[in-house]
Amino acid sequence: MDADLEAVWKALADPTRRKILDLLRDRPRTTTGIAAAFPVSRFAVMKHLRILERAGLVLVERRGRERWNHLNAVPIRRIYERWIRGYADRWATSLLGLKRHVERVSAQKGRESR
Repeated sequence: MDADLEAVWKALADPTRRKILDLLRDRPRTTTGIAAAFPVSRFAVMKHLRILERAGLVLVERRGRERWNHLNAVPIRRIYERWIRGYADRWATSLLGLKRHVERVSAQKGRESR
């Protein structure tokens, strides 16, 4: 696995960081605004934000003294494409095959009972 995706997985492993990303999904927020949503120190939130930024999940825009944090969903999409989509496709294909099989068996039983 490439090192950048490994950093994304590690960043997503922490529940506080996932909650920060959930907040940013709605809209960009200042660091102060994010810190207000958590029962931990501003310093702890800043530490989480640095990890998210290094993983490429958060993009920072500085406006004067404010630091605006924006969600960057591209790394999450890369994880989806690399790890989830292929498995989901297999399950969908298998379930569709099962559906067709059950429909064939039901149709045969319907014809036999006449």
